[in-house]
Amino acid sequence: MPKIIVAIDSLKGCLTSQEANRAAAEGIRRVWPEAEVVEVPVSDGGEGFLEAFRVAIGGEMVEMTVRDPLMRPIRAAYLLHDDTAVIEIAQACGLTLLTEEERNPMVATSYGVGQLVADAIRRGARHVIVGLGGSATSDAGMGMLRALVDTFAKGESWDDITVLKPVRFTIASDVRNPLCGEEGAAHVFAPQKFPERLVERGIAEEIQTLDRRAAKFAELSAKHFGFNRSSAAGAGAAGGLGYAFLQYLNADCQSGIDLLLDTIHFKDTVRDADLVITGEGAADRQTLMGKLPVGILRQAGSVPVCLIAGRISDRAALLQAGFADAVCINPPALPLAEAMRKEVAQQNIARTIGELVLQTADWNH
Repeated sequence: MPKIIVAIDSLKGCLTSQEANRAAAEGIRRVWPEAEVVEVPVSDGGEGFLEAFRVAIGGEMVEMTVRDPLMRPIRAAYLLHDDTAVIEIAQACGLTLLTEEERNPMVATSYGVGQLVADAIRRGARHVIVGLGGSATSDAGMGMLRALVDTFAKGESWDDITVLKPVRFTIASDVRNPLCGEEGAAHVFAPQKFPERLVERGIAEEIQTLDRRAAKFAELSAKHFGFNRSSAAGAGAAGGLGYAFLQYLNADCQSGIDLLLDTIHFKDTVRDADLVITGEGAADRQTLMGKLPVGILRQAGSVPVCLIAGRISDRAALLQAGFADAVCINPPALPLAEAMRKEVAQQNIARTIGELVLQTADWNH
């Protein structure tokens, strides 16, 4: 009986990881009813990170009211399991919380993330895992830090917040960018956080302002601490939230997908598998720069890994990297709006996977 592992990332704005996995499993069972299909919800730190960890380790989902990127009250959740808390920053400062017209990284704040962190610590968390991805902010984590000061500070100095000292922080991100400069948070990621109409007109001045603001904050922070982590890998993640965790909370930065796969002992699960199917919304050369499917490929060992996506570019490079196949789920003439409809995407995944399994599997011979 063939064993097939399905571990597909969310297709942003369309399907969650679990929904994509279910569609793939349906496609497999259509052509191989007797197959053992193992569905593994996955995330690299962005959308779906919280749910993936809930499935992996269990625990209690704690829901609370926090401030969104524009300081409006909003309900958000985090996971608490024994003394470990898992936070998905997009719950509190995600881009999806804003309409396109509301997007403005010049004013958007990560304050709500700090509220989630503070609540977890008050409830006894001693290890806080933070999934960085999908933020609407470019505030270098200043909002998050302000929320911690507002909650815990007894004096004028950050060093007075003694409740944070025994807490270990791990940030999960596959972004390796520094905080500042041409490869930093503002220059690389902030353009995604402005309305398209503003991007078309040109936002160079705003980008420079955000970068200068982050650089000044890093300069002042370095004077206080005697060290500067603004150039550390991951400092530019989530609009600079990575920097705030690295500089102020001494966080450890890990690959989001590796952290999750290690937690669920993925290598043990895949050891006796015949095939692994992974995927994401769009696959290209950037996929090979540490994105989720590459994490799956790396941990699958000698088991063949097939990649599906809503759009495929640089297929030759993907195959050369080690994927057994790389297949687009959408017919060439399908309009994007139609492809993004949930039921259409599910049907296309099921159909594509059914065909893929028949073509690539040889255990029936």
